[in-house]
Amino acid sequence: QVQLVESGGGLVHPGGSLRLSCAASGFPFNLYVINWYRQTPGRERELIASVSGAGISFNYASSVKGRFTTSRDNAKNTVYLEMNSLKPEDTAVYYCNVLIRRDYWGQGTQVTVSS
Repeated sequence: QVQLVESGGGLVHPGGSLRLSCAASGFPFNLYVINWYRQTPGRERELIASVSGAGISFNYASSVKGRFTTSRDNAKNTVYLEMNSLKPEDTAVYYCNVLIRRDYWGQGTQVTVSS
């Protein structure tokens, strides 16, 4: 079965960096776009980054463009989200997602940006 497991969240000061990972299994990983979303209480999940199956095409939300970078290692079935210049408004639960006839989600990882 499709499984996504995020890791790497934590508490970081404003201006700091974090690297999230999303380990995937249960599907032909290199054929599917992987998306990163984030969610804060009371708000809908926000799509912030996507990477194509081959890892050569990317899309970013304007809120993170220039600060966040997504990449993937298809040999390891893992996608990464490198987050730099973090701001308090980046505080959220971060999820990876894949659409295979329906949406699949990981359990999420909390990122808190605070001094």
